Amino acid sequence: MKPREIDVRIDELVLHGFRASDRLRIGAALERELARLFTERGVPPSLTRSGQIVSLDAGQFEVPSSARAEGVGARAAHQVHRGLSEGFAMCPTNRPQGGDS
Repeated sequence: MKPREIDVRIDELVLHGFRASDRLRIGAALERELARLFTERGVPPSLTRSGQIVSLDAGQFEVPSSARAEGVGARAAHQVHRGLSEGFAMCPTNRPQGGDS
């Protein structure tokens, strides 16, 4: 059976206290880790339902000041996956993506 394809778009990721120059590395690490989590733990039920999730507050986390961008991205991915799995502050909509009505 072919795995179901999902499309995850993160329009805004708010991280305070990091250099702007680290943003691409943090984002790439987040993407890699989310893919790994979806593969190993499965796609959270919130993403298998029809429609889209408009907003997700994945909460806060702290990392040591010495943390590398890759570690920050991985930690952020765990928070996002946890938020999707446990339904933290989600605002779902049944409107198909790309629809205006």
